[in-house]
Amino acid sequence: MSLTVQHLNGDTTFLLTFAPNEVPSYTPDSLPYQQPPGTFSILIDPWITGPSTMWHPKFLLSRHTTPSCIQNLSHIPEPNVVLVSQDKPDHCHEATLRQLDPTSAITTILAEPAAAKRIRGFKFFDPSRVHSLRVYSEKKPDSVIRFFIPPITPGGAPGEATISFIPAKMDVSGVHNAIGITYRPPSSTHVPARPFSPISLNQQPRFQEHNAQPYDLPLTPPESPTCQTTTSTSPSTSNSNQSSTFSAHNHSLSSVSSVTSTSRILQTEKALSVIYSPHGVNYPLIRAYASSHLVATASLPLTLLLHSFDRVQNPWWLGGNIAAGLPGGVEIAQNLMAKCWISAHDEDKDNSGVSVMSVKTRKYKLEEVRELLRQERCGNVDVAVLSPGAEVVLKA
Repeated sequence: MSLTVQHLNGDTTFLLTFAPNEVPSYTPDSLPYQQPPGTFSILIDPWITGPSTMWHPKFLLSRHTTPSCIQNLSHIPEPNVVLVSQDKPDHCHEATLRQLDPTSAITTILAEPAAAKRIRGFKFFDPSRVHSLRVYSEKKPDSVIRFFIPPITPGGAPGEATISFIPAKMDVSGVHNAIGITYRPPSSTHVPARPFSPISLNQQPRFQEHNAQPYDLPLTPPESPTCQTTTSTSPSTSNSNQSSTFSAHNHSLSSVSSVTSTSRILQTEKALSVIYSPHGVNYPLIRAYASSHLVATASLPLTLLLHSFDRVQNPWWLGGNIAAGLPGGVEIAQNLMAKCWISAHDEDKDNSGVSVMSVKTRKYKLEEVRELLRQERCGNVDVAVLSPGAEVVLKA
């Protein structure tokens, strides 16, 4: 299986495409910009063109200094999920979000609660497609949002993608959180028949008794991901097409949970995992998620960390720390044995307004990041800065 990470702008808009090892050749010409069965794509914090304004331009006005690799979201395949990590306009950018199909049967919008409220306030999207992220708790299985991925062939094993939200506590700036993502691919391999039926939209998640507790899985590392980097000025995602069964990803998301009765079947199979935390959080907030969900889904070591390199500080009365940068990222990479760390939210934007007059930024070069990782005995972490249009393929 593989994870393709494409950087769409110079800041923190990424397209993640997860794919199984077995990808059938399904390419009907009538469905451009679609993806093969078994793949699962997530578009993160889309901000493609135009300025970003918070409250009033005199408070904060931001512009990209590097052009995005696309000018419209119609130039990429419809993602299964649009993930919005906060309600600030450089993450929740209305003009860019309005480029999405408001009635799409493929795309679900998952957003931090304040961002979800703001997006619903656009009155542009079908309300049934916009959902608030739930705060992760190891004691609440329904705090993990799960997407059922149908088997590639009849009799094969289903796959699953999960998304979990881990916000910082007492966060004055309101920007610090981490979002955990896992992907276990479907398979064409025949598995023994087991009871299976997706949970209906109004049901609480139910687990079979013998599956109620997470397995105590060892942290046996998979093979180290192989990185392949390419750069382009146009979307490099394959134009191969996606089966109509892809819509099942979205119909499986309920207002409560989309957990299926077989969501823990074959959990010993390795999964890919991502932590997205552009502003950073303290690792202790992630620890419970790592020791419960990532262990139970066999998702360690961490496949990918998306986290800032640069540390950004404001006066306390303007929110204090804005981005944890290298020190915070190293702690996460070290504890989760990250295989790859890609810089996020480090664009040198054209910022103006009273909110940035006192900002102090400590920028870190790529070699400084590598050196600190070596000092912390994490020298095996692949570190990268992707320009717009560049992509990395992580294979496990």
